[in-house]
Parts: sequence; C-alpha cells; structure tokens
Amino acid sequence: MAKLAFIGLGALGAPIARHLAAAGHDLRLYTRTRAKAEAWIAAYGGAIADSPADAAHDRDAVFTCVGTDDDLAEVTLGRAGVFRTLRAGALFVDHTTVSARIARQLAVEGRDLGLLVLDAPVTGGESGARAGALSVMCGGTARAFAAAQPLIAHYARRIVHIGAAGAGQTAKMANQIAIAGIVQSLAEAVRFAEAAGLDLARVYEAIEDGAGSSWQMRHYWRTMAEGAFDHGLAVDWMRKDLGLAIDEARGNGAALPVAALVDQFFAEVQRMGGGRQDTSALVRRLPGGKAGQ
Repeated sequence: MAKLAFIGLGALGAPIARHLAAAGHDLRLYTRTRAKAEAWIAAYGGAIADSPADAAHDRDAVFTCVGTDDDLAEVTLGRAGVFRTLRAGALFVDHTTVSARIARQLAVEGRDLGLLVLDAPVTGGESGARAGALSVMCGGTARAFAAAQPLIAHYARRIVHIGAAGAGQTAKMANQIAIAGIVQSLAEAVRFAEAAGLDLARVYEAIEDGAGSSWQMRHYWRTMAEGAFDHGLAVDWMRKDLGLAIDEARGNGAALPVAALVDQFFAEVQRMGGGRQDTSALVRRLPGGKAGQ
C-alpha cells in the first residue's frame, strides 16, 4: 500500500482516484470544492487536505488532474503547491492535458528537488476512467515511468512511455488533432445519410466494422442523430486542447490546416451555446437533424 495524494476530483480525477483507493492505497485528497471531496471520501474513504501542500506532505506519490496550465502551476509551484512539501525521491504524476512547456518546466523544477516527474495525459474519456480502461501517454525519465507504471495500471488499459518530459503532452495533442478531423467527418456523414433519406441505424450496421469505422463512430453515431450531446469531452475543453496543439505547431513547424478549421467550427458551436456539450455537437452546425439542437 502506497501513501498517495490526489489533487482534482473532476470527471476524470474522481474515478481515477476511486481505482487507486479500491486497490488499497492510502489517499489524501484536495479539491477546490471541499463538498466534492467530502462526498468522495464518504463513498470511498481517505482524508481531506486543506491545500495541495498539505495533501503532498509525507506522501510517496502525488497525482494531479486539474484544468489548465494556470491551475497546474498553482497546485504545484504556488505558495501552497505540492512541490513545497513533497520529499526527495517521491513521484509526481500529472494527468491534466496542458502545454508541453509547463510539463518540461515541472520536470526541471522537480529534478532540482529530487522528485520523479511524469507528464501523463490520458485518453478514453470519462467512460474509460470509470471502467479503468484509459490509455496513458507518458513523458519523463525511464525511472519516473517505472515508478508510476504499477500505480497507473490500476486504471489504465494501455500505458506507453513516449519519451522525455513533455512528450506525453505532445502525444496527447496528436490525439486531439486526430479526433477533431474524425468528429467533423462523422458529423457530415450523419447529416449526409439523413439528407439521402436513409435509415441511420441500418447505415451504422453496414459500416460500423468497415474502413470508415472509428471509436468516435461507435460512441457518437446514434447520439448525434438523436441530438444528445452530454456523453464526453466538452467543446470548451476541446478548444483548449486544440489551442495547445496549434500553439505547439507554431514552434515545431507542423501544418495543421484541418485542426485549425475544425477549431473554428467548435468556436461556432460555442457561440450557439454548446460550450459544455460534448465534441459531437459539431453536427449542430450542419443543416438537418432534430429541431432545437
């Protein structure tokens, strides 16, 4: 049993922490909404900390799953951040999707403190987190990866060491770039089939195992047609992720014409009031479908 701290109990953080608790580890939790931590502890056990620094004191490892670069900087490097109290030799694992820049910064800061630091963004969504079936892409030293792997295995189906610090975040950007194009194409396919007067269930049955199939199709074909958009990553967060990728591409020289275009389509969905809807809400931009989408 390891002594762990977990910072952030959102849609991904809460089920990840639950898997660690179920595996028998001793958890101390911090989240900005104390009532959320109290409810989690009532269900799964553990203890509440008053700050990230308090949560990290005497812990073997700290996990973070927050929102943005600024959020991550606050809970790590801030006045009450975990880097203030983590002991030398402890492990720090970040599951937030953030910039490669801050991931590399934390690796340097952590190295100077004798910490093992891993940037480890995930894919698989809330459903994957609940099922313990996430895919995790990791950046950091081989030693940090080796220390983190047995713990991450409690909630991940696939764990890949991509490379040095920041590589995990850059791989996550590639994942989001791929999703953007696929979801837009899927939305167009759904609306095209509707316009042609086809039975969408039969179309799905015919193509779900073909060359055009994808995770996005399997999860969103039916819900797109129904106008139900509360099943995954919110448009607001996807725009954040694509912004990170587009910014990184400016530095490495990559061209992202499709990602940049779809990012603007997501901006249109935001203007339509769909910022908290999942990414499949891209279909709302296209004519047809159920009224009121």
